[in-house]
Amino acid sequence: MMLYVISAVFGVVGMLVSARLKSKFSHYALVPVTNGMTGRDVAEAMLKYYNIHDVQVTAVEGTLTDHYNPQDKTVNLSQDVYYGNHVSAAAVAAHECGHAVQHATAYTALTMRSRLVPIVSLSANLQQYLFMFGVVGMASFNSPLLLIIAIAAFGVTALFSLITLPVEFDASSRALVWLNHTNVVSGAEYDGAKDALRWAALTYVVAALAAVAQLVYLVMMFMSRRD
Repeated sequence: MMLYVISAVFGVVGMLVSARLKSKFSHYALVPVTNGMTGRDVAEAMLKYYNIHDVQVTAVEGTLTDHYNPQDKTVNLSQDVYYGNHVSAAAVAAHECGHAVQHATAYTALTMRSRLVPIVSLSANLQQYLFMFGVVGMASFNSPLLLIIAIAAFGVTALFSLITLPVEFDASSRALVWLNHTNVVSGAEYDGAKDALRWAALTYVVAALAAVAQLVYLVMMFMSRRD
């Protein structure tokens, strides 16, 4: 039951942070950048600055669906970011290009995260079944093996979440340094971009804390059985 409580608590916290993030992005979407550059312009300029010529900038459906795909080397920007010429668009576009720079420079944490993706996908599916059939709860009473499987599955998720933190923080750092150095945004515009990316990073922090808390609880369950 405690595992469900942990999930619920962090789920609520995650929703609150996500709501605040959307509020921030909506606010800074009303603040135009002085140079009039759209998210696409910002992305293409940053890629060119770092001599990255094999990455394509594309528009995708949805809101806050922006991401970099290392498999096909594409910076995928949501419609509002791709066409928008505001602070939020500049911040998001530069952040996603930060991942492209990481990829081009073989940033260690990004490489590790990419290699973990297939395992994490399998682990996530396993966790769904564990929750669905209440195996996690029963494991503490009936089967140490099931509990070990649960620890392994949640351990992979926790590891992935922790590795994701430096990847996301580094991408934002690269974005802000470039935005400031090239004066794409400056003054209040830069402060807004920094604020928006800070809240985006917090969503990953919450996810990592939730994953670690769940793992710690399962390990404590296992240790108590041994005692």
